[in-house]
Amino acid sequence: MKTPDIELPEGVRFHFGETPEQVAVELADAVARFMEQRLAQAPRASLVVSGGSTPLPFFRALSEKSLEWSRVDVLLADERWVPEGDPASNTTLVKAHLLQNRAAGARFLSLKQPGGTPEVGIEAVKRELKDLALPIDVLILGMGNDGHTASLFPDAPELPGAMDTSGSEIVAAMAPPSQAQRRITLTFPVLAEARFTALHLKGEDKLETLEKAVSNLDQVMAMPIRGFLKSGLQIFWSP
Repeated sequence: MKTPDIELPEGVRFHFGETPEQVAVELADAVARFMEQRLAQAPRASLVVSGGSTPLPFFRALSEKSLEWSRVDVLLADERWVPEGDPASNTTLVKAHLLQNRAAGARFLSLKQPGGTPEVGIEAVKRELKDLALPIDVLILGMGNDGHTASLFPDAPELPGAMDTSGSEIVAAMAPPSQAQRRITLTFPVLAEARFTALHLKGEDKLETLEKAVSNLDQVMAMPIRGFLKSGLQIFWSP
């Protein structure tokens, strides 16, 4: 398979494979190696993942890894403000596909807390995350074709606050008009400081979006993924 021809920023590594399953296993291997190193150095390690269908093979592969999962904190980079069990709930996906097998012993920190809106529930979310050690150890991001990642949507009125690198908030409530549900997201400063960051992509359309993103890295608010396209990022892609 020919390497996708995209000129990436210096220090960004590109991994690609023939199938989503092959790339998922490679990503799971890389994450497990890094997590093992962190657990040798710290009492706990954190794993922040993204929802949707693309990471499901990765979740299943990672769940079989032999790690001290009881010392791992798992949470989502963002979540739709819907009840667990709702078809749109990424919490449901993570519990069904990642927190299984050996990974069943991990501690899950939920971004969805009681309250009718993210604004009502945000203080409860902060309490849920109060013991989360920062910086995050491992962050797995996805990307939408509008250039959003996590719930950092270009059209969200709350985006400037969530992207503010001088801000001290760990989470932000988001209400992008383009989306059917309100959302809660980890803020850009929290996400951007992760020790290991991977961008997990599938499909030719995502290559086109990535190429557009790297063509003008300065316009971060137009495509928030641009804030992560920097040295140290690892991109895992399959057709």
